[in-house]
Amino acid sequence: MSADAATDEAPRTIVVIGGGQAAGWVVKTLRKEGFDGRLVMIADEMHLPYERPPLSKAVLAGDADIDTVRIVKPDEFETLNVEAWQPDCATLLDRAARIVKTASGRKVRYDRLVIATGGAARRLPRQIAKTSHLTYLRTLDEAVALGERLRGSRRVLVVGGGWIGLEVAATARKLGVEACVVEGAARLCARSVPPAVSDFLLALHRANGVDVRLCVSLVSLDDHPDGASRVRATFADGSTLDADFAVAGIGLAPNTMLAEAAGLAIADGIVVDEFGATEDPHVFACGDVANHPNAWLKRRVRLESWANAQNQAIAAARAVLGVKTPYAEIPWFWSDQYDVNLQILGDIPTDCSPVVRGSLDEKRATLFFVEHGNLRGVIAINTPRELKLARKWMSQGRPVDLAALTDIGKTLA
Repeated sequence: MSADAATDEAPRTIVVIGGGQAAGWVVKTLRKEGFDGRLVMIADEMHLPYERPPLSKAVLAGDADIDTVRIVKPDEFETLNVEAWQPDCATLLDRAARIVKTASGRKVRYDRLVIATGGAARRLPRQIAKTSHLTYLRTLDEAVALGERLRGSRRVLVVGGGWIGLEVAATARKLGVEACVVEGAARLCARSVPPAVSDFLLALHRANGVDVRLCVSLVSLDDHPDGASRVRATFADGSTLDADFAVAGIGLAPNTMLAEAAGLAIADGIVVDEFGATEDPHVFACGDVANHPNAWLKRRVRLESWANAQNQAIAAARAVLGVKTPYAEIPWFWSDQYDVNLQILGDIPTDCSPVVRGSLDEKRATLFFVEHGNLRGVIAINTPRELKLARKWMSQGRPVDLAALTDIGKTLA
């Protein structure tokens, strides 16, 4: 029987590798779509699937816990009849035999496999990180431990001026902890926002008491020489900075090792099509680990966002069952810092100056990125209604009126 013929048969055993948000939505969707066969989820964390955005905010501040961030409550998860192998880790994928083996020695044969392994926080090089007083933030347990440490500290050093680093700094200030952010680039969040928004974020954090240092080259992080449980950072210019501990937020590395060892195509993530399918008709991937063709961006992309983890997982789960609905949503991301909700929708061109509605200084503005009369991207700062309208316009391919966008006396519709 050919591989194509084999995939026409209804699967009886589906294995999901991963236990995060994408994995949670895969198992939920499979059952919702009527799959009643064997469903195995292999995850290296002990917790049932949960959402990650609250980790650097509400969980870190102590305002939320596992019960508030779960995707599926324990009793609801039980009704899904999922064999949850956790904590365990998939160590071998034999695509020819369609078998997954785990670190604990278990193995399972699958009809379909969904890889939703997400990613891991990038680590500082060993030649720089020479202290045990350095933490990262990716998992629930790390967020809880980091929150406890913050509440017992006076000053934290945050390495990295991206979204995670800035959210950690904002939460530290909320807890009354001094925070210093060091960033090697010339501006904050340089890969995802234009200079005007980088400047806005810089002013926002400095106004809230954060010591932000740009164009800083970190040479080493060491245990403090006085023997106390603290850390000392040394920079390329010879200056030093002492803190109770350091947090590094320098990006995410997709967990592709298992897929790569199995011979699947890798290009900044596992290569999938618009349905989440890999080159192997029995294997799918979704979430932070998947590189997919985005119809809106008109290019391949690997997205790290709450919306992508949920909605791509839903599309992939349905495709596993033969219901092929392309995942073609407009990329969407948000961040909450202090009294600011910042949302990014679509594509933010590097060579296009935004049309600004409102005032950045007043923390209420929408930046519209328009190309040839069409709206390609939006950054909304405390303007959720305008972002919602922009999403509608972009979905409809509706041309926009530049004069109307900038006229704050005129309500957009």
